[in-house]
Amino acid sequence: MVRPVSQQRGHLLNLSRTAMDGRAFQPDPWTPSFSDRSSACITPYMDAEREALQSTAYPKVQNFCQKHGLMFEVVDLRWGIRNTEAAEHMTTELCLEELDRCRKTSTGPAFVALLGDQYGPCPVPTLIEEKEWEALRAQLTSKPRDLELVAQHFRRDENAVPPTYLLQALGTSEACGPEEATLTSVLRSGAQEARRLGLITQEQWHRYHWSVIEWEIDRGLLSLTDGDRGATIFLREIQDLNKHILEDCALKMVDRLPDGCLDTDAQNLLRGLKGRIADVQPGVLRAHHLPWSRDLVNPKNKAHARYLKELGDQFVARASHQVLEHLRELEAGRQELAWLYQEIRHHLGLSAEANRTFCGRQELLAQLGQRLRQSDSHPHSPLVLFGPPGIGKTALMCKLAEQMPGLLGRKTVTVLRLLGASQMSSDARGLLQSICAQVCLAYGLPLPPAQVLEAHARVVQFFHTLLHTVSCRNFESLVILLDSMDDVDSICRARRVPWLPPKCPPRIHLILSACSGRQGILDTVRQTLTDPEAYWEVKPLSGNQGQEMIQLLLAASRRTLSPGQRELLWASLPECGHPGRLRLAFEEARKWASFTIPAPLASTAKEAMHQLCARLEQTHGQVLVAHVLGYIASSRHGLSEAELKDVLSLDDEVLQVVYRDWTPPSKELLRFPPLLWVRLRRDLGHCLARRPVDGFTLLAIAHRQLAEVVQERYLSGVERAKRHGVLADFFSGAWSQGTKKLVTLPLVGKPLNLDRMVAPQPLWFSDTVANVRKLKEMPHHLVHSGRLETLKQEVLGSMNWISCRGISGGIESLLDDFDLYAPYLDCPEVGLVREALQLCRPALELRGMERSILYTELLARLHFFTTSHPALVGQLCQQAQNWFRMCPHPVLVPLTGFLQPPGGPLRATLTGCHKGITAMAWSVEERLLVVGTQDGTVAVWDTEEHQVIHMHMGHTGEVRYVKVFAKGTLALSASKDHTLRLWNLLTGQEKFTIWDGGSKDPMHPETWSLHLDETKKVVYLASGSKVSAWHLETAELVFQILGDPSDCWVYAGVLASRATLLTVSQGGVAGLWSSATGKPQGRQHLSSIKEETPTCGVSLQKQGQMVTGFSKGSVSLISPEGDSLLEKLPESVRFLVVSEDESLLAAGFGRSVRIFLADSQGFHRFMATDLEHEDTVETASFGPENNLIVTGSRDALIQVWSLSEQGTLLDVLEGVGAPVSLLVWGGTLVASASQQSSSFKVWDLTSVQQPRASTPFLDRTGLTAVSHDGSYVYFPKIGDKNKVTIWDLAEGEEQDVLDASSEVRCLEVAQQANLLFTGLVSGVVLVFPLNSRQDVMCIPPPEARKAVNCMALSQGEERLAIAYDSIILVLDISPGDPCPVVDGPTYTFYTQLPETISSVAVLADYRVIYGMTDGELFLYECANSKVFPLEAHGSRVTCVQVSHKEQLAVSGSEEALLCLWDLQACKWRFETSYTNSYCRGVQCLCFSKDDKYVYAGLKDRSIIVWSVLDAPWSSFLFARQDTAQFLNC
Repeated sequence: MVRPVSQQRGHLLNLSRTAMDGRAFQPDPWTPSFSDRSSACITPYMDAEREALQSTAYPKVQNFCQKHGLMFEVVDLRWGIRNTEAAEHMTTELCLEELDRCRKTSTGPAFVALLGDQYGPCPVPTLIEEKEWEALRAQLTSKPRDLELVAQHFRRDENAVPPTYLLQALGTSEACGPEEATLTSVLRSGAQEARRLGLITQEQWHRYHWSVIEWEIDRGLLSLTDGDRGATIFLREIQDLNKHILEDCALKMVDRLPDGCLDTDAQNLLRGLKGRIADVQPGVLRAHHLPWSRDLVNPKNKAHARYLKELGDQFVARASHQVLEHLRELEAGRQELAWLYQEIRHHLGLSAEANRTFCGRQELLAQLGQRLRQSDSHPHSPLVLFGPPGIGKTALMCKLAEQMPGLLGRKTVTVLRLLGASQMSSDARGLLQSICAQVCLAYGLPLPPAQVLEAHARVVQFFHTLLHTVSCRNFESLVILLDSMDDVDSICRARRVPWLPPKCPPRIHLILSACSGRQGILDTVRQTLTDPEAYWEVKPLSGNQGQEMIQLLLAASRRTLSPGQRELLWASLPECGHPGRLRLAFEEARKWASFTIPAPLASTAKEAMHQLCARLEQTHGQVLVAHVLGYIASSRHGLSEAELKDVLSLDDEVLQVVYRDWTPPSKELLRFPPLLWVRLRRDLGHCLARRPVDGFTLLAIAHRQLAEVVQERYLSGVERAKRHGVLADFFSGAWSQGTKKLVTLPLVGKPLNLDRMVAPQPLWFSDTVANVRKLKEMPHHLVHSGRLETLKQEVLGSMNWISCRGISGGIESLLDDFDLYAPYLDCPEVGLVREALQLCRPALELRGMERSILYTELLARLHFFTTSHPALVGQLCQQAQNWFRMCPHPVLVPLTGFLQPPGGPLRATLTGCHKGITAMAWSVEERLLVVGTQDGTVAVWDTEEHQVIHMHMGHTGEVRYVKVFAKGTLALSASKDHTLRLWNLLTGQEKFTIWDGGSKDPMHPETWSLHLDETKKVVYLASGSKVSAWHLETAELVFQILGDPSDCWVYAGVLASRATLLTVSQGGVAGLWSSATGKPQGRQHLSSIKEETPTCGVSLQKQGQMVTGFSKGSVSLISPEGDSLLEKLPESVRFLVVSEDESLLAAGFGRSVRIFLADSQGFHRFMATDLEHEDTVETASFGPENNLIVTGSRDALIQVWSLSEQGTLLDVLEGVGAPVSLLVWGGTLVASASQQSSSFKVWDLTSVQQPRASTPFLDRTGLTAVSHDGSYVYFPKIGDKNKVTIWDLAEGEEQDVLDASSEVRCLEVAQQANLLFTGLVSGVVLVFPLNSRQDVMCIPPPEARKAVNCMALSQGEERLAIAYDSIILVLDISPGDPCPVVDGPTYTFYTQLPETISSVAVLADYRVIYGMTDGELFLYECANSKVFPLEAHGSRVTCVQVSHKEQLAVSGSEEALLCLWDLQACKWRFETSYTNSYCRGVQCLCFSKDDKYVYAGLKDRSIIVWSVLDAPWSSFLFARQDTAQFLNC
């Protein structure tokens, strides 16, 4: 911010630092705000210099600063006001205050002075202390008239401590006294004599002799102890001015006495000032020597024009240099967690200020301390302090933080956050990140890793885990105080507080405060914290305590009150114990001088606020006060001072009032005079809060009552829309960068088209610095100003905006914006975009928010809707395609839609659990999903808001089962740690824990079963050779059954209709027990099973039977009466599931699922064919209406089948990239998860039978080929691998099917020859002409019954290599009529190795590269029959590819190693590897057309681009896509 003070005054420069990245532990989420304020001694009649800087230099510096993440502000307090106002004593005082503010906050230039040939007037001191007054008075006693003159203008204020004499307002005609002695000269003479006698100091003498110029230069430069930091003095010297001093044109350039004579004293002081600058800080001087000319300031004067240009260039260069120097200093001294230390200091500073005037509450503090000590050693509920606004909750919380070690009676780590007082404390995400970081540092624990910080759900889990970790250390107690929960945005909009633990572990204390009776925040907290003893009401102070508080506040400000004023104050506040009201009364009373006769104070806080507004309006004008407070209150997060002054400069109503009685000083530009704002800001005082947000210090309304009064008084009806409209104009940049705006000023009478010189507002200030303020504020103002079409087109429908918001703030912030603003638009297209972004979220969190990933993901999902929704989605896709065309880096450009589109079944991909998911259960009534994990965590998810609402950390071993009951309000979890825990899903509290007495080793191998009889309120847990039953309400053991440890039970089921408990052991023995008492009822060997062991089972309550699966495929029906064989499956039974009404049974085996229908005899096959997967089936689940079944397999795929259509495959869905081990229905929703992934997906399958946008082709075999132009894809037909599907990408549908009559093993496309080569299990290669229906060519195998392993074409398509286990055929392809001819094989060779060939590539010169299953790699020259072994991989070589120029080759393996080979030298060139947590290996490879890049498709469904030219290879990671089955460039 650069603030030129005025003519012959200082430019005050303010550069506010912005944050370039909002993520924690990366570049600082926010850094302190800095201001560069330079007090420029612009002597009177240097208007040309000022205007030159304003019009040319300032915009350049502003642009430079913005590129470095800084806000540039010019503070010129004497610009735009009348000379009489500029010379006021209060103006001088404000200038010096602003100068000090600049010095404290500047990043670069803090003080810039323009010094000419005038020294300027000497201001009259506004305040004289008593001792100094007596010294002056003693010197004036001999001059009664002078003494009378001084006494007329100063009055004694007994309310100051010590007393002072205050200057009274001077009239415009009172510059001179009746005896021709001005007040200034009288005081100066008195000070001169007092100084001679040693009665006052030199500094006090300066107050009566120095001009404003010298005061500002001394304050901004000469008195500094840290050198010339940020200071610059531009000196204008007019040559031979003394020779022309008496000429009329020179009269205005030097100081004159009232009679017109030269003021020699002023000129001498000016020379002395220049000498001081040259002696003390010569390095800051920038002198300009101008030749004398009578038309010196004439714009047509070439010398003067040249001087102005040099001045501007010099200013830009100097300011830029100072900024860079300061930034380098900051970077050199930057601490790793500087943002955290700044956050802590900020809250501690606010706390210290609150504690200075704290009084009372001693009894409440003692009671809270007792409660904390009593609960310190055992789990307990957090505490909540509540009361009406202004009752003193914040002060109490600050005092608690200060006294916590004494209250607890032991060492503590105290974390204090005054919520809403900073950016990070204003939203739950930033709040938890900062708390976790502070706690980790305090206890010496590792900071949360980056992958945790990418998702809020992970941060929540880390927070809960951290609390338990700290508790288990049994060291210092941890106390977290969170004041004003009402000021956290996400809590105000949520139904729950998901991160709030319902119980704190031992030695962990969480204390919250919330307002009662507003916004329902307290009610929201009560849903989580149900213990009534956790709530402590903060009540008003007593009358005596209220008076004590006022006295403390007055003493702290060195003020007192006269007896009459004190009586008036207490009369206005009878027995008032409301601290907020007392603070408001104090703010009024502190302004009273002893001679002031105050008006009665308001009796309520609201009346006090109205009274304040009325007083401000009387002083500053109704329009200015209404608009300033209206803009601040209307902003989303607050406004910086620079922004506010820019906004006021765009407000025509304000400017018309400001310039009602005088005209602006410039004919080219129009700005709001900064002095008017500074005056108003001073009078607002503590009513404005300064909050660090996004690297800036923003102004906000400090008191809720004032905010409410502002809304009522100034923002009703159309006024609210007007305020938002001007703010929208500002943040959109509509009137920046020279765009002029019309205005009609009262004294001009005609429209003026003037530049308002407001800051430009691009989305990006540079390649790395985003305009975060615009991103956060502009949508808010577009909505509330009614500009919904602009919001739709330029924000939610703009790829530039979406990418900028996502890159700068993360995907969660981007989705939050859509959730916040999309409801204002009646536009389904916006909903599609929002859903597409939600679908992109896992990839963006996994790989990071890169623009290429975002554009690829969005285009591949939205491309389906470009025709049906051209207005918004079509434009978005076009914008993405335009960016792809301009992008200089390698990117993946979707040619069509190929990822899951919005509007499909996928509702959300959720992550947060750090280990794989082992158990899931729905609470349909409460719309919750309970998830158990390998590390013992039980997480409760709100599936509507997609967030964790409870995180239970009680288990120490893997969670095996979760059961939800009691209408979805309670859940049971069973863990390998042999504990059973009952949870309240609404409050998150644990009701009881049961240990079943088993092995405490959570890794002990045992089988488990959990059964719940809600009618009898008994829970049964079977583990190993033991079954235990407990009462659900009392947790008392009902009975326990101990079996034979040498023949453990594999499955146990409760048949409630028969009051029987049935067990099946490994040895095939069925046991019967009473489910009420546990007494044995019988034991029998299974007659239907021979030499098989049980693998799974399921209970049938209606039939009173159990279905059990066995290791050799048997499925038996077991009842108390006996057992019978239901079915013999070809492979071991992996799982059994029944429908909700028990009418359907599904048995999984191998890659198949067989469906059975219940009948009077048991079950019979429902369909003639089984449901088939490409990989082993892991799980299945029936739909609630028995019309659907979903099955999950090891290849991470979920298949949806229609049972009403006899097993028709409706859809194939992508899981989480790992084997699908869990599928759970909840109403119309299905949750899918894996034990190998921390993520899970939620699907709505009501849409699978409804028409929707075209979907990607459904191949999941990986045996895919693509035409070179990307128009067609070829893959084995789903469900029939004997056929090949030809998929038209442009149309998004199947174009044709080719019958191969045998299972397809591999495919290759020769696009130039229009041939499709199909390698079959039979060993035959069929060649299909693609441009005609001519006869299919057949290439027979060299040996019978040898399957084709792989094939490859040379880059020119003149050679074909066919590889079998140990044989490779090389054939020629030549032009022919009507179709090309395939001749050969020209060469046939045997590898003569025990391992089989796994991949092959062929060159035009008959060289062949082939990889083996053991990792060996060879180059074979067919012409010479020579073999060159290449460096081996460590595992199976999955793919080999040759570059287009056939000079390089690249190979990939299952160990995720890629090697680049020089084919001329037959040697290794580079290698690199890439691994993922759950999936390894390279699946396919190709070179770019220019051979500069290698594209690798990995098994974790990502594509990586490697630069061939760099060593080591440099990579660009792209988002996880559908399986990377093929690559072609």
